[in-house]
Order: sequence, then C-alpha cells, then structure tokens
Amino acid sequence: MIKFRRRATLAGLAALPLAVATNVRAQAVDFPDRPLRLVVGFPPGGPNDLLARIVAPGIGERLKRSVVVENRAGANGEIAAASVAKSAPDGSVIMLASNGSTTVAPALNPNLAYDIRTDFAAVAPIGINPMLLVVRNDLPSKDVTELLALARAQPGKLNGASAGAGGATHLALELFKAMGKVDILHVPYKGGGPAMADLMAGLVDVYFGGLSTALPHVKAGKMRALGQTSLARSAAAPHIPTIAEAGLPGYEAAISYGIFLPAGASPVLVDRLHAAVDATVRSPDVARKFTDLGADPQFGTPSEFAAYVADDLAKWARLAKEAGLKVE
Repeated sequence: MIKFRRRATLAGLAALPLAVATNVRAQAVDFPDRPLRLVVGFPPGGPNDLLARIVAPGIGERLKRSVVVENRAGANGEIAAASVAKSAPDGSVIMLASNGSTTVAPALNPNLAYDIRTDFAAVAPIGINPMLLVVRNDLPSKDVTELLALARAQPGKLNGASAGAGGATHLALELFKAMGKVDILHVPYKGGGPAMADLMAGLVDVYFGGLSTALPHVKAGKMRALGQTSLARSAAAPHIPTIAEAGLPGYEAAISYGIFLPAGASPVLVDRLHAAVDATVRSPDVARKFTDLGADPQFGTPSEFAAYVADDLAKWARLAKEAGLKVE
C-alpha cells in the first residue's frame, strides 16, 4: 500500500477539488457504450505501457467495456497529459501516468499545457517502482551511511549520473544531496543505458537506476546496490534495504503510477472506475506481473490518492526551489 503522507495542507487538498469529483454540472453516470481509451504517454514496451496492458483487460472486464491502450508518446508523458486534460469527462478517456508527468514535471516547469491540480480527477494508485542507489564496484562505501560520510569528506569530488536532467533519476539524486547535505556533481546522460555503462566502467561513482534495469547488473556483480528509493522494500528485491532505513530517514523518490480521469468526471464514474482498478490490481495474476516488472501494487481511495498527488507535487516543488532546478 502507498505510504500516504499526511503533510499535505488543506490548501493543497483544496487545489485538487476534482480529485473527489465534486463538479456539479451535468455529468455522465455510466461509461460510454464503446471502447474506452486508456492513454499512456510513452511508446510501447516501457513501464507505463506494460502496466497499462496488464491492467486494461481486468478493468474492461469489470466495467463491461473494451479498454484499448493508446500510446501518445512525447515530452516525458506531458503530451498525453495535455491531451487527456482537454478530453470530455464522460469516462471515454482514461489516463495511466507516472509521477514524472503528474508531479515532477509541474514542479520543474510552471508553463505546462495542463495543471495537475485542476485538470484531472485522481482515481486510484496502481503501483510503485523503486529505483536502486547503485555505485561503481571499487567505490569504498559499502552502505548509505558510508557513502554520505565519503561525500561529506570530499565535497564535490564524487559524481552522480542521471538518465537526463529533470527526470526521475536526476530528482532522486538531488533529493539525496539535499536530505544528506552532501555535494555530489550531477552528470546528465542521454538515457539510463549510457549512464549505467559508464558506472560499470568506473567513470562515474553513483547512479539511481530503475530496479528492473539495474538489478540484473547488481546480480551479475557489475555494480553494487546500497539501497532502494521507496519507503518499503520491493518484493522484487527484499534483500536490499531502503535508503530510509539504511542511513537517510524519510528518503523516498520512487516512481509511482496511477489512474486519472479528466476533471469534471462524475463521482459515479470515479467510484466505478476506482472499484474496477482496485479489484484488478488486487488480482494475484496482476500482482505477479507487476512484481516481474519490478513494481509493487498499490491501493488507495480516490481522496487518498488525491492527497498523495498533492503531497508529491509539494515535495518536488520544494526541492526544485531549494536546489534551483528548472526545466522548460
């Protein structure tokens, strides 16, 4: 279950009024009698797409509708989000998105074509995918505490790779630096593959990589994992401690996924879709497929998910301001 943080202020929750579908204008009370579009902001084959294709059949079966995955790739999911934000709130268009486009991007760029606080109704969380804090094999630090000590003893000497400025791996590094009060040089790459290749070659010291992509290299002895970025250990790697328990309490920078409808969707549609999503994600077969992808199933009510989104947005906005991060 998502570790729902209760730091969100009442103002923050008020900024997501449609997350609990309180719009009073005329609203649809049943899903259209035609295929429903489950929009994903990435091309086929990536985590967002794969998760969508895992849950689509179960959602469709429970809603008694066909659910078709539609890939609208581009700009780290922002193109899809902007499209869904402008869609009719009749239930015909559903969005599966990660916090990369729902909270991180808005925190870094105030000029997006959508506002996560007002353009969407939060329906349900579905999964969380932790990253791994990995280091080159010959780095002397054996755990998170030792890495922090090394970084403090040598300010600016260690370097940390990312898969690109403004992405999840970059933000995980910046949060680690801010919470740990350490100076690690950020080295952005064009993708996670080149970043991990240079880590394995000993050219960079630290990297936050997706669990499903980094873990095979850890098992092969090509890099070492010091911690997971989620608050709870993933079922896919129960032997690796979380960063929070290994030396940096409260640290969390996992990639979370959830289901949204356009703002203005009726409470009936939100509740029906939530019930279908929740039952689907609780299915043992779906849970197994999630674990195979390095993701852990998550559950929560629409209001709890709305609070989580508001809180996550506030966290990344605060970090962006403190670290001077901005991506346009």
